[in-house]
Amino acid sequence: MSKSKKQVSEFSLEGEIREAIAKDGKLKYLKIATSERLELVKLSKDLRKNLPPVAIPGSVVLVKGEKKFDPKTGQVQLKVYSLVVASKSGATTGGGIVIEADFGPEKSAGSQKKAKILVCQKSDCHKRGAGGVCKALEAALSDRGLAEEVTIQKTGCLKKCKVGPNIVMLPNKERYSKIDPEEIPALIEKHFAS
Repeated sequence: MSKSKKQVSEFSLEGEIREAIAKDGKLKYLKIATSERLELVKLSKDLRKNLPPVAIPGSVVLVKGEKKFDPKTGQVQLKVYSLVVASKSGATTGGGIVIEADFGPEKSAGSQKKAKILVCQKSDCHKRGAGGVCKALEAALSDRGLAEEVTIQKTGCLKKCKVGPNIVMLPNKERYSKIDPEEIPALIEKHFAS
């Protein structure tokens, strides 16, 4: 199975905000000085919407989120979904202001966007077995009681014609190519297991 080679894990770090960085007039990044180094973290869209002006340079914060490592480039990206601004005493444990955004599969039921699996149905992917992949997806979701929570959406070209059939798992946008129907149960477990 060919898939994105990025390794994803959770991270947590505590430090002082050194700089708030805006792009196109919107706050998008924070530079946070930890005891070891200076980290650049990207704020999730939901967090940016809810972030009050308390997160200013000099504030001590505890941030949690998703860490993506790309072994090809050696780059690490940190995306923040939770931010705790320290209380006046400087401690981030208890008494601080907590700002959280929805975090992947741990979203609350009321705010969670319905998960989707996009399946290319254009000629190359169809010839390579996209129909069988759709049937395997339907069966795997049904077997796990996820048919109501996860939508299978047949799409046009996903721009990877030579390595079809292609699928994209939403909301995290992870792409898979050369998908075999036997691989589907493992992918469903990986992305939608509770």
